[in-house]
Amino acid sequence: MEQDRLFRFQAFKLPNSLALRSCGVYLSGALYALGVWAFLDAVIYSKTVNASDVHVTFVDWIPIICSTLGMLIVNSIEKNRLLNDALGNGGFGGSSTTTWAARVILFLGFSLLAGGVAGSIVVLILKFLMKHYSFPTLGMGVSNVVANGAIMLSCIVLWVAQNIEDEYSYSLAL
Repeated sequence: MEQDRLFRFQAFKLPNSLALRSCGVYLSGALYALGVWAFLDAVIYSKTVNASDVHVTFVDWIPIICSTLGMLIVNSIEKNRLLNDALGNGGFGGSSTTTWAARVILFLGFSLLAGGVAGSIVVLILKFLMKHYSFPTLGMGVSNVVANGAIMLSCIVLWVAQNIEDEYSYSLAL
């Protein structure tokens, strides 16, 4: 057993593979497309086929906008920025302002994702469940929750896929 390790057992580590990375990126894209399709299907149903008085309004769009913005923010941050000063070479607590800024922005991105999912659940409860609508109309709220959940899963899969280390990647930064 190595003396430099902190824990007794080695942490879970994904294999280094370019094929695994590209499969993760494609799976993430498919999940995102499924989420957007589910929401747009509800929007089109609301506009054309829906016979009730309940329609998709801007309130229904807010959670999916928040989830999409959160996904963009989370996946725009490099993992190296988060772990930049792990050796303690600057700032209070061993982190520089760039690392703290990356962590704060990552937190805001995850907050937007969680707010989007929570917002879609709140819209489902307040707009559809509290007024006891039947399922064709209730399906618009359910598809909003499914869409935001799929976007959140897409974000998680893309984050993991982007951060798989490549065997032949070199860091040329000084």
